[in-house]
Amino acid sequence: MSLEQQLIAWRRELHQNPELSGEEVETTARLRQWLGDAGIAILPYDLQTGVVAEVGRGEKQIALRADIDALPIEERSGVAFTSQRAGVMHACGHDIHTSVILGAALQLKAR
Repeated sequence: MSLEQQLIAWRRELHQNPELSGEEVETTARLRQWLGDAGIAILPYDLQTGVVAEVGRGEKQIALRADIDALPIEERSGVAFTSQRAGVMHACGHDIHTSVILGAALQLKAR
């Protein structure tokens, strides 16, 4: 699967399984799995939601951040990968934000 196809698949999975702010436990588990599978180190912070990861080592550091929470808005898009949770959708763009940051992490790892 190409990077583009992988990111689209992840975005759609996130879109189908949105979680509200402070409740992103499953989203966090997905992120940990995907980053770990890519060989990216998950830092040992005791977070119920959210992930802090480290790609590479060196004097210069870049911090990247993305929202992973969804807004409580009923989805009516009609797309095949529509939200599976009533009253919760991606209106804030959490699915694309998260996919883009995953793509950035993978590209940094590749370098």
